Amino acid sequence: MYRSHNCGELNISHINEEVTLSGWVQKSRNKGFIVWIDLRDRYGITQLVFDEERTSLKILEQAQQLGREFVIQIHGTVIERAAKNPNMITGEIEILVSQLTILNKANIPPFTIEDETDGGEELRMKYRYLDIRRNPVKDNLIFRHKVTQEVRNYLTKEGFIEVETPYLIKSTPEGARDFVVPSRMNEGQFYALPQSPQTFKQLLMVGGLDKYFQIVKCFRDEDLRADRQPEFTQIDCEMSFIEQEDILDAFEGLTRHLLKKINGAEVEKFPRILYDDAIRLYGNDKPDIRFGMQFGELNHVSQHKEFNVFNSAELVVGIAVPNGNSFSRKDIDKLIKWLKRPQIGAQGMVYVRCNEDGTFKSSVDKFYAHDDFSKWAEITGAKKGDLICVLSGISAKVRTQLSALRMEIAEHLGLRKPNEFAPLWVLDFPLLEWDEDAQRYHAMHHPFTSPKPGQLELLKTNPSSVKANAYDLVLNGNEIGGGSIRIHDKETQAIMFDYLGFTPEEAKAQFGFLMDAFQYGAPPHGGLAFGLDRLVAILGGQETIRDFIAFPKNNSGRDVMIDAPSSLDKEQLKELYLKLDL
Repeated sequence: MYRSHNCGELNISHINEEVTLSGWVQKSRNKGFIVWIDLRDRYGITQLVFDEERTSLKILEQAQQLGREFVIQIHGTVIERAAKNPNMITGEIEILVSQLTILNKANIPPFTIEDETDGGEELRMKYRYLDIRRNPVKDNLIFRHKVTQEVRNYLTKEGFIEVETPYLIKSTPEGARDFVVPSRMNEGQFYALPQSPQTFKQLLMVGGLDKYFQIVKCFRDEDLRADRQPEFTQIDCEMSFIEQEDILDAFEGLTRHLLKKINGAEVEKFPRILYDDAIRLYGNDKPDIRFGMQFGELNHVSQHKEFNVFNSAELVVGIAVPNGNSFSRKDIDKLIKWLKRPQIGAQGMVYVRCNEDGTFKSSVDKFYAHDDFSKWAEITGAKKGDLICVLSGISAKVRTQLSALRMEIAEHLGLRKPNEFAPLWVLDFPLLEWDEDAQRYHAMHHPFTSPKPGQLELLKTNPSSVKANAYDLVLNGNEIGGGSIRIHDKETQAIMFDYLGFTPEEAKAQFGFLMDAFQYGAPPHGGLAFGLDRLVAILGGQETIRDFIAFPKNNSGRDVMIDAPSSLDKEQLKELYLKLDL
């Protein structure tokens, strides 16, 4: 054994014990006649002491030569520390070293291995194995493990069976591009990596495993936003002989359990909102309901004057910022400048100050009277001391812009508290969405989602009005999970494929195996998948998933540590029957 104890374990009760420790040199303090070394491992830090009175000259000289991140083993006696450190678990003791072995020398690391490091993100990603030695990253990975274990334990107790599904499958249209893998044994043919285990978990339901789960890697070759990874982890679940309500109850239970067990937070209510209402009131389908600022539509009280900006707009909509009248003109100008950034794309913003004396002061005073602003305040829910922010233009764009502004202001006001949890179910998504480029409909979730009962016929006359038996679970403004009741009969699935533009031949080629399976007694079934990375981040009081992944990719989908993706040599290409046309 390289150690009898770890570096976070020893305390005053171990005085006079002989111990062996191993770890990394965190830092050293050399006074010439005495040397202190902080020894670190995963569990904590223990101070080592070497002095000329009690330590052999040879070992003292060795200790003086130790550099940062050297890997060492020591043997010594636990003694009481003269200058105790109450901020350390081991702060009452130190080890008087009698034996020192250098297990491995180390170069000076490119950044400090401290909680507050001097390394930038790209540099830390390149040397991620060093970054993991830092407490914030290490603790995040341990936290992820804790959450994952709680998920497994809970679902197992609820009767779910963990089943692994294949990674090498066939390409299927699920909303994003597939990562493809050439097959050496099948010339000119390719596997695809799964965007989700969707069809396999449905086949497990046909197989009679009525409660399935899997903590599984998924892969999507899509353009990456700041906080999206090409490979991510899902808590994937499916159930048979259930209705939507059964699934909502089951996963409210899981979420409530995690919040209680991990965060000590009691959450009883899981409010529900229809998709259409979420868009109307918050401008997006994953609203943060920890604070108010619901949208108020102002067309009918703002388009009767000579203000052409509003008169020509498809939508005029505003929010009331609580105590926003305290914003200076400089603060408001900053918000307007923020809105005009290309990422947001707003043309400008109209504002109204709601003064404590009941009067109003606005950037459009010359067009509107006190009574007009009173109506604006009533519709947006503005009170004395608030600030009304109003945007206008094309409905879809304006809602997105105002939603972004709402979140920016909430962040500025400290309303997005990481220790406050507000879950929300969003229900009744549209079944289909129109793709302007392709001039056809796509499934909003995936092709296997069932329409709401009684709405199948509407596909013939008004496809955009058909609602899906689909639901998302939102937590603090982030979608953490989503799912649907599935189609479970061949005829309805064939109709869906038809409306999605598949010919019968294409449907059979891509999904014939599923259609065939439905002919052998498929039960009613549905499911849900949680995004584990995002769930862990939110439970950890953050929103950046990269901090909770051991070896993440950057915004370009590259692993800068191992330099992937990379080119293949000619022999590999030949073996896989591939030619590059670059």
